[in-house]
Amino acid sequence: MSYMHEKVAYLQGLAEGMEISNDSKEGKLLLQIIEVLEAFADEVDSVYDELDDLNDAVVELDDYLETIDEDLANLEDDIYEMDDDDFEDEDEDEDFEEVDCPDCGKSFFVDGNLIDKGEDVECPNCGVIIEFTDECECCDDESCDCECHEE
Repeated sequence: MSYMHEKVAYLQGLAEGMEISNDSKEGKLLLQIIEVLEAFADEVDSVYDELDDLNDAVVELDDYLETIDEDLANLEDDIYEMDDDDFEDEDEDEDFEEVDCPDCGKSFFVDGNLIDKGEDVECPNCGVIIEFTDECECCDDESCDCECHEE
């Protein structure tokens, strides 16, 4: 029994001891006030019960969230355990060169290995086939200093 129920029970006992009845107007009023107070006490108890249930749910969710957070931290450690140097090594293996399409003039990136092998590449913008050769047009010139043969 809650504190409020004790107080309402005390008031009911006082009303019975004073022999207050529904016969008089004042008696009806006082007994109705005591009934309303009893309804309030019941409602307050109900709210406290719901609060206890909510508190239990919050504690349970907090534990669950903490478990998820720990699992996520472990997963992050597993995934991100690579150093920045590991990522730099991957970038060094990939050699992309920017190429300007002779037809549409748009720039795009081509794998350097394709260029080194002399393979043809299609422009993604206009569809023109671009041929990569080992020699440039100026190599027939005696004063060529394009550095395409210095590898």
